[in-house]
Amino acid sequence: MPQTDALHHWVLTFSCVDRPGIVHAVSGACVAASGNITELQQFSSTDTGHFFLRLEVETALDGAEFEDRMRPVAEEFAAEFEVVERGRKLRTLVLATKAAHCVNDLLARERSGQLPIEVPRVLANHGDLADLAGFYGVPFEAHTVTAETKAAFEGRVRELVEADDIELVVLARYMQILSPELCAFLGGRAINIHHSFLPGFKGANPYRQAHARGVKLIGATAHFVTSDLDEGPIIEQNVVRVDHTRTVAQLVAIGQDEESRTLTSAVQLFAERRVFLDGVRTVIFR
Repeated sequence: MPQTDALHHWVLTFSCVDRPGIVHAVSGACVAASGNITELQQFSSTDTGHFFLRLEVETALDGAEFEDRMRPVAEEFAAEFEVVERGRKLRTLVLATKAAHCVNDLLARERSGQLPIEVPRVLANHGDLADLAGFYGVPFEAHTVTAETKAAFEGRVRELVEADDIELVVLARYMQILSPELCAFLGGRAINIHHSFLPGFKGANPYRQAHARGVKLIGATAHFVTSDLDEGPIIEQNVVRVDHTRTVAQLVAIGQDEESRTLTSAVQLFAERRVFLDGVRTVIFR
């Protein structure tokens, strides 16, 4: 093996129609590239007949060279594959409205190095979070969104995705419905978060509705954005038990904590290339 200080650490993701010999071929190509596989996870979906693989490998080859070694295997199995540097920060655009908890958690963990993302901008439809973004040194834009201006706002999202090389768009409690056209444009690279009461408690004051009904569980769901509102493939979910002693304000605080935790976890899984789409559901390698 090459000297440790000369090694690169790559993440390889690989998906195709399932058939025998895939793992043998991929791992054999890694060995032929003088690679040392440090992590490997795989899954064969009986529902869709697809195979998914994620591995981490150490090798002296640079990214282009290692990708060239993997390409013949991908062509043999008609697979989609990607090679990225482990720990590379994902270019992420954050969309927001007025709620600060999810935006704050994302930016705080980005700054501390706990979350492998790079946020070049926060884009919102209200100006409430300008000071928060400024505290973290992140450029902030606010544009009012109405029926008349929605198309212009979504056009700005498209501009930023292309101009800033955005790889992921996070709806951090952005309280506007995206058009089907923008959902299609962001397909597989936009994540939303919502509380666990949907579809039961819709509209305003869902926590007050939950309190009135005496709910016993509060949680959150992070999922891919699709044109079917709040029904995209689920990436992460969390839940916490509550009881009758909790006030509405306490339920809101608990719910916001779960929303922040769940969204950040989903973003981290995506940034680390641990999320695969398998039809209308996801395959997650933890």
